[in-house]
Amino acid sequence: MMRHTRLFLVAFTALSLAGCFGGAKVPATLLTLTSTAPAPAEVARASAPGEALTIDVPVVSKELATTRVPATVGSTAVAYIKDLMWVESPDRLFQDLLQETVIRTTNRVVLDPRQSALDPGLKLTGTLTRFGYDSGEGMVVVRYDGALSTAGGTRVETRRFEAKVPADGTAGTVGPALNQAANQVATQVAGWVGG
Repeated sequence: MMRHTRLFLVAFTALSLAGCFGGAKVPATLLTLTSTAPAPAEVARASAPGEALTIDVPVVSKELATTRVPATVGSTAVAYIKDLMWVESPDRLFQDLLQETVIRTTNRVVLDPRQSALDPGLKLTGTLTRFGYDSGEGMVVVRYDGALSTAGGTRVETRRFEAKVPADGTAGTVGPALNQAANQVATQVAGWVGG
């Protein structure tokens, strides 16, 4: 009886995970982004009014609004890398990476959008326009168009950030290359908003 219960739980868990990922077969491991910036021993900061930074979830196109990793094929076709899926949608993973990189590499007080009422100071929004593998170039490409505004929108700055890292189109190379390229872009953004 106990054995049947365990088998049922394993099967139920597998079905639940498949449901979370749109019914697709879930790979043995899922991809995430991790900051490569050195972590400070401790983080304790204060900011003057209007100086805290809120980082929003970036806007993404439909091909990126999924847990699958896209590969552009030619100028008009999109496929997805076999056996490679995100643990969460890339827009949220990239937001988390941006927040962590800015915290680790600048002296800014960084707020989650749910905390922005504490200080509606600087706000970073943006669009993640590329976040996958380009088969024509043999590279992963991460492109982020950022917009930095002050409270009330009295000043707005925009800037494009991009990084490319070689990969061969397989899950084994695309995953690490995307993490590397995303970190390069996050470091560039942190340098821009660092103040």
